[in-house]
Amino acid sequence: MKVNTVRCGLFAVLVLTGCMPSAGRADTLDDIRSRGKMIVAIDPTFKPYEYTTSDGAITGYDPALVALVAKDLGVTIEYQRLAFDGIIPGLVAGSFDFTCTALNVTAERAKRIAYTIPVSKSQNVVLVRQGGAVSGSSPDDLSGHTIAVKATTQPEQLLRQINRDLEQAGKKDIQILSLQTVEQTIEALTGGRADGVVDDVSVISAQMHQGAGNLHIAGDIGSPVYIAWGTRKSDPKLTEALDSELKKLAADGRMQALQKQFLGVSFDLPTSDFLPK
Repeated sequence: MKVNTVRCGLFAVLVLTGCMPSAGRADTLDDIRSRGKMIVAIDPTFKPYEYTTSDGAITGYDPALVALVAKDLGVTIEYQRLAFDGIIPGLVAGSFDFTCTALNVTAERAKRIAYTIPVSKSQNVVLVRQGGAVSGSSPDDLSGHTIAVKATTQPEQLLRQINRDLEQAGKKDIQILSLQTVEQTIEALTGGRADGVVDDVSVISAQMHQGAGNLHIAGDIGSPVYIAWGTRKSDPKLTEALDSELKKLAADGRMQALQKQFLGVSFDLPTSDFLPK
């Protein structure tokens, strides 16, 4: 009872002095403007979207795009390097301002985080060895084979959904090999640990251009999905500010120029109604 009395007394003092703690936190945009710096989480292992050069610099499509946003907002960037599977938990926990790591827009993720407008579009493909065990990209082609994906990504979720469909049809599951980086998935394929790799066509194309071995794309798998940056649901001002900057970059062509530079293709992207049902 003594503790409750003390707490009630403190509550009364706070009310009388007007020092009640705020029911909500200040929007992160205010913090960014105040400190003159945005703290951005990134997993620089996803070429060509975000990766690290030989001298340790972060580069790629998303870093180039966020650099233009920061310049237009008049702030600098401080990157927090995180493994991909730590990005969304860190965002929800408030460990950084937002993430510019390429996030496929999914209904499941949208329950936990907010998205900017799309900055790109993803079409997953199946990468295989010439003359290997897998020659096509349909669920039946992959049934019973080992397919490598980057852990916790949309391609992994896609294969898990395909496995549910295969199970209902009484067919063999795809053996999913989940790894931490794109490079590891390619190494698993070229080294014979996997019969194929599923990832975005831009990512796969970049790997093939670097001489990833005797590999070719067997075909598309799944429907295309949009790619966006992640913010917190409690940060609507920041999301709106990022959206405004991205719309300007799309309108003046700078976004499309970066897409062609890093992804090899440009996209017409929506500014509304892009969340999956």
